[in-house]
Amino acid sequence: MNRDNISVNEYYHIYNRGVGKKIILKDDRDRARFLFLILYFQTENNFPQISRIISSYVKHRVFDIKSDLTTKKFVELTGFALMPNHFHLIVKEIKERGIGKYMQRVLNSYTKYFNARYGVSGHLFEGPYKAVHVESNEQLLHLSAYVHLNSRELNEWRRKEESFPWSSYQDYVKENRWGSLLETGIIIEQFKNRKEYKSFVETSGAKEIKDELVLD
Repeated sequence: MNRDNISVNEYYHIYNRGVGKKIILKDDRDRARFLFLILYFQTENNFPQISRIISSYVKHRVFDIKSDLTTKKFVELTGFALMPNHFHLIVKEIKERGIGKYMQRVLNSYTKYFNARYGVSGHLFEGPYKAVHVESNEQLLHLSAYVHLNSRELNEWRRKEESFPWSSYQDYVKENRWGSLLETGIIIEQFKNRKEYKSFVETSGAKEIKDELVLD
């Protein structure tokens, strides 16, 4: 869709992949970096010591940030999956042009980091990010299932997708690791408990959504 048509208080499926299906997340440091960006760049805050924060996460699986960064968000992150050569996000626009600002910050920051770390230059992602408007509650629920099943594409995570550390699935079926940086309520509160949501994901047939994407 035309990214200028994104509307406040609406949900969108945001996705992109590496140019030429290039691997964009090579190891845990890369994945932690991208995860940090999608969580903490929902606000205007700047982080002059990102490398130190990422090193701490790689060692201890926690971002060492003490201040409250959840106020004045211009988007809300509802779900995510980080794969070797692509990513999926479920994002709600809070302020006008919030998603555009958010994605520009995330992708520009990550590209700069990636090129510096690996000694390369040029474009990392395959064109502008894609944004698909979520038009109904049913579509939102099935989109969440689709995103959370993405790790099935990785042989080592097949049948244990809920433990994949680089998606929000475990935050839905176990405990939300990120507090208000990941807004799960719009989806999880529609189910009696986390077990019922997990059953929905596993039986939803949501992978059919893949037919609509240009990632294939």
